[in-house]
Amino acid sequence: MAPFTVLHVCMGNICRSPMAERLLARAVRDRAGDSGDQLVRSVSAGTGGWHEGEEMNPPAARQVRARGGSDKGFEARKLRGDFIDEADLVLTATADQYDYVIALRPEAAARTFVTGEFGRLLGSLDAGTLPTGDVYARGVAIVEAVHRLRGDNPPLPADDLDDPWGRGDQTFQRIGDEIEDTTVPFATLLLP
Repeated sequence: MAPFTVLHVCMGNICRSPMAERLLARAVRDRAGDSGDQLVRSVSAGTGGWHEGEEMNPPAARQVRARGGSDKGFEARKLRGDFIDEADLVLTATADQYDYVIALRPEAAARTFVTGEFGRLLGSLDAGTLPTGDVYARGVAIVEAVHRLRGDNPPLPADDLDDPWGRGDQTFQRIGDEIEDTTVPFATLLLP
């Protein structure tokens, strides 16, 4: 069975989206051990390609390591349509990046959310209605349920993750906390 794939999107793919990629992977490993990598695939990309091939921004990497994740082997990449096609869930750092994803792939709207929006709505989901056993089917059911909860409501301004680039460790720490406010509950719901 293919893993449930989550694509994280920000601007340059060196701060927010790689943090989200690696912190979700860590949260999944915390729940499922080493087999988590076969169950959930966490990847990222940026709407701009100016950092393509670069490592994670140093303060972002420090946050990932401090939280038990790994920054090893990370290389920034520019978002392409096929990355969206392969994803079962797309989480963007901001509403502007949500718009960018939907402009590339309008059919992805039902499985694309601003990170904070997804986390906020996840808290209203009734876990008892989700399928058990199959992680992929459970992931798809979570995305469908959160989409229904969203309805036609746009994301809130507070759902955006601020761009921490060049702003120091305290900002990166806050963004890491906001990312984990979504990734940890999602991993817990996905892998009960």
